[in-house]
Amino acid sequence: MKKRIALYSTAICAACFLFVACGGNAGETNDSQEAATDTSSQVETPAPVIKLSDFTTSPEFPDAKVSMDYKGGKFTFKVESKTYKLGEQTTDAPQKMCANSKDGQHIHLIVDNGPYDALYKPEFEKEVADGDHYLLAFLSRSYHESIKTQTAHTLVKASVKDKSIVKSAPVTEPMVFYSRPKGKYVGKSETDKVMLDFYLANVNLSPDGYKVKVLVNGQSEFIVDKWQPYFLEGLPMGDNKIQLTLIDKDGNPVASPLNPVERVFTLVEDPAPGQ
Repeated sequence: MKKRIALYSTAICAACFLFVACGGNAGETNDSQEAATDTSSQVETPAPVIKLSDFTTSPEFPDAKVSMDYKGGKFTFKVESKTYKLGEQTTDAPQKMCANSKDGQHIHLIVDNGPYDALYKPEFEKEVADGDHYLLAFLSRSYHESIKTQTAHTLVKASVKDKSIVKSAPVTEPMVFYSRPKGKYVGKSETDKVMLDFYLANVNLSPDGYKVKVLVNGQSEFIVDKWQPYFLEGLPMGDNKIQLTLIDKDGNPVASPLNPVERVFTLVEDPAPGQ
């Protein structure tokens, strides 16, 4: 009889152990099980999809010409054109749906592929350190799109001393210069579509030749084989980074000066009412 009672007690203890381990009730789950269930049911928010598309056609200025000099710490430009004027709004600016300068058409001045200075008047004071520098200036529409003709830009490799050019030579190497995006973009009208624009020298792009690799935020990569502006869509708010690399027909970076180049720019949502 004692043996039967012992076996019966052992069976009861085993049942109690299972009862406690399962939470005490068949219809209940313990906290760890709930947490596991909740975690498995969560769906991660997908990262925004960044798109690159062609920019819309813009007015052309085939007769536009620009020349440049630097002396005594002052850049002096001469702009010649019957159709292009500094300070005027480009006629299709309201239809572009991208950032536009209220001060109108201007010159982009780039020193050694650094961020450009926007110049709305033909004279501009800027200190350039002594030494050799690449100096690029090109005419821009009011919404910052460059005019991509031989006469609408000037590019030299210059030796600067005491705030003046003492020697200059034409640039013969293939080069890519970064222009836009730049700075801060605020509100839906500026952030929905952001213009990508760059400047080329001594090189033509083609499907079977040179191309430009566009890397956005280290993840989204595009290969472009046409020298034109583009729209970027789907960029997240906050800081964004773009790297441009001139590549050859085999996809290798070209061993040219200042290649690659990259910039960080910022997108900001529309401010709240009253701010």
